[in-house]
Amino acid sequence: MNNSAIYIHIPFCDHKCIYCDFYSIITTENIQSFLSALKKEISYYSSYSFDRNISSVFFGGGTPSLMTPDYIDEILNCLKSNFNIDKDAEITLETNPGTVDKEKLKAFKDTGINRISIGIQSFDENELKFLTRIHNSQTAANTVYDAAEVGFDNISIDLIFNLPDQTKERWKNNLKTAVELPIKHLSAYSLILEKGTILNKMVLDGKVTIQDEDYDADLYETTIDFLSSKGFLQYEVSNFAKPGYECLHNNAYWQYRDYLGFGPSAHSFVHNKRWWNFTSLKKYIEEVYQKNNALMNFEILGNDQQHEEYVMLAFRSSGLKLKEYKKRFSDEWITKNKQYLMKLRDENYLQIDPLEIKLTPKGYAVCDEILKNIL
Repeated sequence: MNNSAIYIHIPFCDHKCIYCDFYSIITTENIQSFLSALKKEISYYSSYSFDRNISSVFFGGGTPSLMTPDYIDEILNCLKSNFNIDKDAEITLETNPGTVDKEKLKAFKDTGINRISIGIQSFDENELKFLTRIHNSQTAANTVYDAAEVGFDNISIDLIFNLPDQTKERWKNNLKTAVELPIKHLSAYSLILEKGTILNKMVLDGKVTIQDEDYDADLYETTIDFLSSKGFLQYEVSNFAKPGYECLHNNAYWQYRDYLGFGPSAHSFVHNKRWWNFTSLKKYIEEVYQKNNALMNFEILGNDQQHEEYVMLAFRSSGLKLKEYKKRFSDEWITKNKQYLMKLRDENYLQIDPLEIKLTPKGYAVCDEILKNIL
């Protein structure tokens, strides 16, 4: 049996943040017709269930927590009718402060959600205003406490660093506030300019200046040092967890396992074939009603592409497990790059032992550069 993951894209938002490039729409139209289309799409792909267990389900978006618990429950019941969902599967709901209260969180828990990922981004009031978040710092902290009080043990939060004018002290205060909360997982992302976002236009218009790469790297190293001193293990470039609380869903991607994505703009990857859905919600609904799926395009990955992706994902996360790697490919690439890999080890960018090759915290800081050189 394959262990696989399922991603559900809920596109609805109450507001579009200036930095976000995920597909989301600010409307209450089509909420019910989307649910019908989504259930139809899930049923269509049920033929993939015969040889796989689903070990994680992730509701992303958009803002899935805007939906009612009954709405999420209906999707979960549809998944359970069509797939073998492990009885102890990790089921995550992305949540934004300001969209849930204690009662709603309790109702989400009753549907079977057992992990909450809260998009806080900052605890600094000025930074929250700049990012155009709808919540304030107190609401953010309260959302974490409410989730813990209704019984969520597995709580994750997202933070963004290297915002314009962000001092190291202000970023450290964000981290200090975070680790004092009852969280088990933290994702820390550097602010990235994505084409088509409001923020990108503000930078192009000269209204906002982004701080340079060296400063970004300095803040990143501060993040690694601080979180590791507080008992959070870094298991991927941007992700830190208390032992045993690494995100199973994220690991499915990084360990190059199969996954199915449902909803507009969702991607799937099964048996070395990748495909993706139409992005527009109206187009998605139309396509599903016509042909039970919303496939926009697909690609079959050749051996070289699989190898490149496999190595890239392994280096970004918990390392290249050599036994598994050699079984899947061969050790030709390792032999060819041995000299460079040993140089990286000597300079403390890599740890190499008979079982794995893994980036050190210093290596994580220049991960993209290392991958460019070896792939």
